[in-house]
Amino acid sequence: MKDWQAHDQLIIERGDGAYLFDTDGNKYLDGVSSLWVTVHGHRNKAINDAIKAQLDKVAHSTLLGLGNVPAIELARELIKIAPKGLSKVFYSDDGSTAVEIALKIAFQYQQQTGQKLKTKFITLVNAYHGDTVGAVSVGGIDLFHKIYKPLLFKSFKVTPGNIPQLETLLKKRHREISAMVVEPLVQGAAGMLLMPPGYLKAVRRLCTRYNVLLIVDEVATGFGRTGQMFACEHAKVSPDLMCVAKGLTGGYLPVAATLTTDRIFQAFLGEPAENKTFFHGHTFTGNPLGCAAALASLRLFAKDRVLDQVNRSIKYLENALLDFYKLDHVVEIRQLGLMVGIELGGYAANQRIGHRVTLEARRRGAILRPLGDVIILMPPLSITRPELERLVKITYDSIQAVTRA
Repeated sequence: MKDWQAHDQLIIERGDGAYLFDTDGNKYLDGVSSLWVTVHGHRNKAINDAIKAQLDKVAHSTLLGLGNVPAIELARELIKIAPKGLSKVFYSDDGSTAVEIALKIAFQYQQQTGQKLKTKFITLVNAYHGDTVGAVSVGGIDLFHKIYKPLLFKSFKVTPGNIPQLETLLKKRHREISAMVVEPLVQGAAGMLLMPPGYLKAVRRLCTRYNVLLIVDEVATGFGRTGQMFACEHAKVSPDLMCVAKGLTGGYLPVAATLTTDRIFQAFLGEPAENKTFFHGHTFTGNPLGCAAALASLRLFAKDRVLDQVNRSIKYLENALLDFYKLDHVVEIRQLGLMVGIELGGYAANQRIGHRVTLEARRRGAILRPLGDVIILMPPLSITRPELERLVKITYDSIQAVTRA
């Protein structure tokens, strides 16, 4: 915060497509999709029009005891595109709360199906699932989470990719484990760390064998970011619970959802006196404006054949990023779809090399954001080939300029 106070901040005034404009009229490519959320670009006409049309009907109506049309329609569309078996939708407002809800549903499900000892969770080293207390409890990045340890419940940590370690833990402790939480295929906030092929499928197999629920956190990876609608589709895995947010509304409004199966839903049915209700609610759950934006976004996926365009962009990036290895301080490039981490090595943390690269990129006309010394590229899915080429060049030139200096 001292550093923040010491410098003037870039203030964004408007956006258009893949670009953002500051209050001085300067134009920047949005290289991180405004924190990984923008799908179809800024000021997309179809989404704008959908929100405006909904404003002429109702801006908000509670889902506590009532329904609303956009929330119902969105749930129906989400179930159509979700992995097989996910048939129920619980709305919230962001990724952290979607994860909190999944944790509570998993816990309560085990309690209400006679598995009273199943109160703990397995999560991965370097995991990130949000910043609320439950989500932090299943997180694994000390920089973000260490200070809050006295507030947190304990979870079992396993190393991504290490199936024997996971199997040993499940053999010994499965009677007390409610669920395992994973970011499918890539750990985003950890610096785009990729899981080995076959890992997620093996996790699914072991969770099924030991009666442990599988929660996948698709907050960052969902809605086309990896080249499939959801990352777990690459592994042909269907989870017991799936958390989505970020790109759900195309990046317009804070709407999240936790999807689950009919089998889990059935455990919450009972007479009022049985108290099987899932006691969790948000004032803006299923907000009609947000759901209208999400519906418009999902329609655009089909209309504009977004996944086809994404996969073309992915292939270009795979080839273009190879040139970055020519730069002396690039030690590794990690890519899954349009999620890219370019790791720089050879610098002390106090040199803040990643931060300096993003400032240089800003001077050249692109907004980037580092994770330590990992430069993140995650542009809007709608980015055109010329725009993507320019973004790659700015990133390359910025790394070269700063590391040479």
